[in-house]
Amino acid sequence: MAEFRMPSLGSDMQAGKLIEWLVEAGDCVKRRDAIAVVETDKATIEVEVYEDGVIETLLVQPGQKVAVGTVMAVIRTEAGAKALAPEKVALNGASRLRTEVEGLPGAEKEKFLTSIPDVGARRVKASPYARRLAAERSVDLSTIEGTGQNCAISGADVKRAAAAASSQPAEIAPPVPIEEKPRAASQKEVSPAAPVTEKPAAKDYQTAMRRAIATAMARSKREIPHYYLQMRLDMSRTLRWLESENLKRSIKDRILPVVPLIKAVSLALRDVPELNGYWIDDRHQISEAINLGFVISLRQGGLIAPAILNADEQCLDELMAALRDLIMRTRSGGLRSSEMTDATVTVTNLGDLGVETVYGVIYPPQVALIGFGKTMEQPWAENGMLGVRPILTATLAADHRATDGHRGAQFLDALNRHLQEPSNL
Repeated sequence: MAEFRMPSLGSDMQAGKLIEWLVEAGDCVKRRDAIAVVETDKATIEVEVYEDGVIETLLVQPGQKVAVGTVMAVIRTEAGAKALAPEKVALNGASRLRTEVEGLPGAEKEKFLTSIPDVGARRVKASPYARRLAAERSVDLSTIEGTGQNCAISGADVKRAAAAASSQPAEIAPPVPIEEKPRAASQKEVSPAAPVTEKPAAKDYQTAMRRAIATAMARSKREIPHYYLQMRLDMSRTLRWLESENLKRSIKDRILPVVPLIKAVSLALRDVPELNGYWIDDRHQISEAINLGFVISLRQGGLIAPAILNADEQCLDELMAALRDLIMRTRSGGLRSSEMTDATVTVTNLGDLGVETVYGVIYPPQVALIGFGKTMEQPWAENGMLGVRPILTATLAADHRATDGHRGAQFLDALNRHLQEPSNL
């Protein structure tokens, strides 16, 4: 048996709230399958499992908030379990748990029995984004056939169902006769109040997020001895190459200027791997995988930095698609737990807001953060000739426990070198 526990989805996370299970007792799962949706102070996240097996028992109910490390489910990992029918596994798991608590006192027995999920009813599988769309458009998920992973309902399925429903003539209920009563002359006519839908206050959400960010940043400045370096980069070669490439593409397939920056950072981390990793238990741990956390602003306020996994192994087109998908899912509430926990270094780009230079704060337990400002036309001397070039200021915030200024300078030099050879990115 293996235990599925509430994961830590950030250095500042103490507890999480289970929004929904994406599986039920008896379902077979594989490593990296998303099996639950958890809400933190920063985001709603699809949590992945890291064991192959069969869901034996779900111990936490949707709506419960539990501490990090709490056992949420039990997974049967024996090879023989996969041969069992899902219905049999589900019933066996619930029956076994009920048998184990038969000897408990009445109150404790009732508490345990009510916590055992009902395996009789099948639950509709849908992504968080699909559920949000369904709620907004008044679509019944039980009437939709899913086309997503494991037949889960996707956002596209909901949109199709909503479009089909809107094309049907709406049924109009017959008017209900209302008995007229005389009204006093002093009585004012008041329109009926519209129904009120209760929603979480945006202010409360922003307060919780700011508190979470404050905790992480205070820890960073308290524990991490930062050092900062910056370098001005000539972007003329990269921008010329990018313009030429984009002319060959349709508008939807064009590559944004930030994508070559992301790829150049990932390649530079191959050259200086000490900046790619963590400081945990008073020890520097270098990561083999290069997972770039990319800072994304949320519409309701606050920032979040989910990871582009294995960024160094992806071409520019793949990175562009990954970035577009990551931004969309970050803002719609569809991130996966690995994207929140596996970032090995963070990149922040504030150039589109006119910022020239970024001095970031490292997100622990990472040991580096790379910042990009606005590309600006500036004087530039090369080979004794003075001209005007598009110049970008790149900065490095690094942990002095893990590296020193010399190694940090080598990283910025490698970053510049890769950007001067854009066709090799």
